[in-house]
Amino acid sequence: MAMNLAAASFTSWPVCRPRTTTNHRLYHHQHNTHKPNISLLHHQHSILSLPHRTTTRAATTVDSSVPLQQEQPSSKKYYFVVANAKFMLDEEEHFQEQLAERVRLFEERNMEQDFWLVIEPKFLDKFPKITSRLKRPAVALVSTNGPWITFMKLRLDRVLCDSFEADSVDEALTSNPAKLQFEKPETWVAPYPKYESGWWESFLYANSEKQVA
Repeated sequence: MAMNLAAASFTSWPVCRPRTTTNHRLYHHQHNTHKPNISLLHHQHSILSLPHRTTTRAATTVDSSVPLQQEQPSSKKYYFVVANAKFMLDEEEHFQEQLAERVRLFEERNMEQDFWLVIEPKFLDKFPKITSRLKRPAVALVSTNGPWITFMKLRLDRVLCDSFEADSVDEALTSNPAKLQFEKPETWVAPYPKYESGWWESFLYANSEKQVA
């Protein structure tokens, strides 16, 4: 009788084992059924990320459509040497030669003139230290070329120099009315004739503008 019970106990173990295995497999199947698919997640992530990138490009397009701020016209710097008219136009004979040679150079190179003579320039009101040392009427050689004005300062020697800014060439070269008359010398010892009075008129800003027109 005891042997039969032992046999029954022994034979009952294999019967329960398949059920346990079946339950384990069923649990494993159910667990795997709910496990997310990694490849599907990558695909979904790539799809979800597309609207974000599209939105970024749209924002960039909107930002680029904002008009840029226009630059305001800046003032230009003008350089000058100045002296009394008697010295500049009547006594310094080489001055006329310097200006005529520079005009010829500009014409050969097809360059726009950037220097002018101004009789009694209004910008001198900004330089009280210069006007206190200056005999009147005065004449200024004005240019936008600073190094050349420095050269002319060394060449003419007895002149004063400085610089200023103006919004336009008309503003920079505005002059006060003045009449120039120089007496002819009683004796002329130079081997060449003296320049005629009025030679400077072709270098005045107003006359140079009329000639261009």
